[in-house]
Amino acid sequence: MSALTLYPADKPQQGNTFRDFAGIAEQLQGIGVKFERWQADSEFSVADDAEAVLKAYASSIDKLKQQYGFQSVDVISLNADHPNKDALRQKFLAEHTHSDFEVRFFVEGKGLFYLHVGDQVYAVLCEQGDLISVPANTTHWFDMGETPAFKCIRLFTTEDGWVAEFTGNPIAERFPTLDQYLTTL
Repeated sequence: MSALTLYPADKPQQGNTFRDFAGIAEQLQGIGVKFERWQADSEFSVADDAEAVLKAYASSIDKLKQQYGFQSVDVISLNADHPNKDALRQKFLAEHTHSDFEVRFFVEGKGLFYLHVGDQVYAVLCEQGDLISVPANTTHWFDMGETPAFKCIRLFTTEDGWVAEFTGNPIAERFPTLDQYLTTL
């Protein structure tokens, strides 16, 4: 189940959690974040390749491409057996921004986005079927957990794809990891 926890940026132990999808979407809309659910146009299996996944969600992807001018789309998949999972996790856990806005659709699994906006931190637990957009220049970080298990469609307005500008702020170290967060729900 998707969840949103709002924290004061200086008090990571004092969060207020929402679990109602409409309520989550409404809270996030207030900071310019799109949060919605997608349904596949056609069936596919977990063993299918990226092309089959993109085909299954073609109408939703095309709608976003037309709306926002996305230039590239790919599928990223990570599991506990991935040889670089720890290095990738550490990279995503560091607070950063992008000059491009970031859009992720969770085909499988889950992940935890933290959006640091003003004096608030929004922890957004995304699960299968959830789409989230992070506006350009929004400070954020992402945790895939100690044993990652997710597949996401990523959309970019530039062909460069994922390019992060790290802030150097250690704020992410003070907030619960995905694994810790899940124990609180």
